[in-house]
Amino acid sequence: MSEEGRFTIHLEQQEGFQINVAFDWKRAADLVMDEPPPLGEQAGPNASRLLAAAAANCLGASLLYCVFKEDPPASCLRAEATCVMVRNDKKRLRIGRLEITLILGEVVTQSARFARCKDLFEDFCVVSASIRQGIPMRVTLTDEQGVILHASE
Repeated sequence: MSEEGRFTIHLEQQEGFQINVAFDWKRAADLVMDEPPPLGEQAGPNASRLLAAAAANCLGASLLYCVFKEDPPASCLRAEATCVMVRNDKKRLRIGRLEITLILGEVVTQSARFARCKDLFEDFCVVSASIRQGIPMRVTLTDEQGVILHASE
């Protein structure tokens, strides 16, 4: 596979399990990551939480781009990301699956492009498509009343 793009993010341990993440974008603020007790102090999200957030964010951005291109309206999408933790044969904690729900405002669901985009957007999300190669993921689109508009496994 050819290398299409490349970026480097710098991480530096501060104290205990707190890690400062410095992104390669000057305008992006640093992020503090931490582990939950008893290891850390929960001063920031851990890697599993960031993975779930990254998948939900990428899926949401992919859908908004498909429906609206470069100028989506404000506050038209919310998301919930659930990470289901399991133990493997060696009793090691692993991410068993991700469940992502995108909650769509009426401006999204009433768009002329929505019917086509709801079947396409997942394939263009770099993060979720990559995760799916090793972790099962269910994606659901709902309206603000909770009616399921699309679901995939």
